[in-house]
Amino acid sequence: MMAWRVADPRPIHEHPLVFESGPIPTVGPDELLIKVQACGVCRTDLHVSEGDLPVHRRHVVPGHEVVGTVHRTGDAVSGFSQGDRVGVAWLRYTCGRCRYCLRGRENLCPHSRYTGWDDDGGYAEYVTVPAKFALPLPEGYDDVELAPLLCAGIIGFRALERAAVPEGGRLGIYGFGGSAHIAAQVAMHRGVSVHVMTRSADARALAEELGAESVQGSADKPPVPLDAAIVFAPVGDLIPTALEALDRGGILSLAGIHMTDVPPLNYQQHLFYEREIRSVTANTRDDAHTFLRFAGEHRIQVSTVRYRLSEADRALTDLADDRVRGAAVLVPDRE
Repeated sequence: MMAWRVADPRPIHEHPLVFESGPIPTVGPDELLIKVQACGVCRTDLHVSEGDLPVHRRHVVPGHEVVGTVHRTGDAVSGFSQGDRVGVAWLRYTCGRCRYCLRGRENLCPHSRYTGWDDDGGYAEYVTVPAKFALPLPEGYDDVELAPLLCAGIIGFRALERAAVPEGGRLGIYGFGGSAHIAAQVAMHRGVSVHVMTRSADARALAEELGAESVQGSADKPPVPLDAAIVFAPVGDLIPTALEALDRGGILSLAGIHMTDVPPLNYQQHLFYEREIRSVTANTRDDAHTFLRFAGEHRIQVSTVRYRLSEADRALTDLADDRVRGAAVLVPDRE
């Protein structure tokens, strides 16, 4: 099969990935072998490729927003049949025994493993996944629309939950890419007023199309005090800006797995009046199932740009340069 591998982490414009032929993965007894039909291109893939995230596996295949069909099942697997459509997401394994797992917080499991970082992901023609971590998918979406829901959607949903925006409240969103444009729609379905701050003109246009209450530049002040905010852009300089936009008692949720350094905060200016900062770390399977059920019940408009699998390096470059309107998705070259 053909797959992209991170040969040597470095800036994406220096081409850290190689596209090469290799064997189809061997399926373990508790795993599914998935034939990839679509794979979203996530900013985390960019962080893995560029080395912002430390190398967990040399020459890893990135990609963790995979929609595919079951090609083969392991000997110990039940409940899945060849041809079933399933999703493969970021969270690939948790131990189930540590104090975090036992408390329902498996996203904090110190033994967790991740698709496209610890184990090979979906920038390939085939990928494996433990059957317990394969996700059922909602009806009413095609493969390309579904792919971004599997990380951008799930992580955006968790970030929204962490932000705890009150019913009918005001939510600020900083950065408006693949994850943010999905989370904004979930918030609006819940009756929340959404205010978007982003540097990209295309992203601002998309936010307006989706019904944002206000849209402005990333460093601009929203027209009203915010009850909650989410920073999706991996830019630490936005954190003081977002905190200043919060009303008393407001919560700031940080959605990224990586962020540039945060500048010093002034207690009175940024944190007083019980403002809070909450980080987001991966997700639980419960998050995934809850969000995907929501997506099945409430139609989400997923803005996508298609690239062939052989164009994955270009897709990542376009993502780095803010040329992707919504979410980039890889599709097989055979189509």
